[in-house]
Amino acid sequence: MRFTQSFAPALLLLAGVAQATSWGFDDGSVSVVAKRAGDAGSKERFTSKTLVTKPLSLGSTDTLKISLTAKDNGQGKRPHQAFVILKEKETGLEAPFPLTVKESGKAVASITHKDLPVQFLHSDGPLEASIILGSFGSSKALNAPVFDVKLQKDPNVPLPPYEKPVRYGKKEEIHHIFRADPTSPPKVISIFFTLVVLATVPVLFISWIFLGANLNHLSKAIGAAPVSHATFFGSILAMEGVFFLYYTTWNLFQALPVIGAVAVVTMLSGTKALGEVQSRRLAGER
Repeated sequence: MRFTQSFAPALLLLAGVAQATSWGFDDGSVSVVAKRAGDAGSKERFTSKTLVTKPLSLGSTDTLKISLTAKDNGQGKRPHQAFVILKEKETGLEAPFPLTVKESGKAVASITHKDLPVQFLHSDGPLEASIILGSFGSSKALNAPVFDVKLQKDPNVPLPPYEKPVRYGKKEEIHHIFRADPTSPPKVISIFFTLVVLATVPVLFISWIFLGANLNHLSKAIGAAPVSHATFFGSILAMEGVFFLYYTTWNLFQALPVIGAVAVVTMLSGTKALGEVQSRRLAGER
């Protein structure tokens, strides 16, 4: 018990020291270097707790240069992660720019208009710049905003085109206007099939003559089964009438129930009518 009590304060002290270490930087400065000769530009200094008061102005031909010395627990050191993050405040869009860091911790980065995303060039508000430093180990990483930068566009140079990406979400209602259903097929097709059907009528009569059709059996057939023969012949005519109505005015859902009813009548009456014909054929009548 005494051993535990004697080491407990020491362990807590070591844990506090480990938690207290964190990444930071010194000698932070940012400058805008103009491409035009004789223009010295502007230079501002910053720390992780003191921001640059006024937004920096970055022209279309200028270069934004950031320099600092990264430190881990007060000692100059090279972190595994070192970035300058530019963020658009309205949309939250961020763009990282890596810092070139030496073993001593000295780090630099340069940013121009051509390095920026197209969305930034179309933005009117200032961009927030933050320093990101972090590495493996127990030291706490640093994420500190340090200054704002305002992009100045050249009015004589058009901005690159930009279209917002398509996002999943609620879209505007689409009203479809469908083409009206055709009332009838083309006349050429109708005339062609009409002539084909009419051409089968003389073929039918010629076939009866060569096959020896006997119309004298008509009276016998009607006398033996008048209802069956009349119903069977009438159902065939009714089926043709249904097809005509479907062709002219009816739709498929109107025609199908009638076709089913007529087909049942045709089957029942045709069974008896053709059975009567079969009985005469079996009796030797031709």
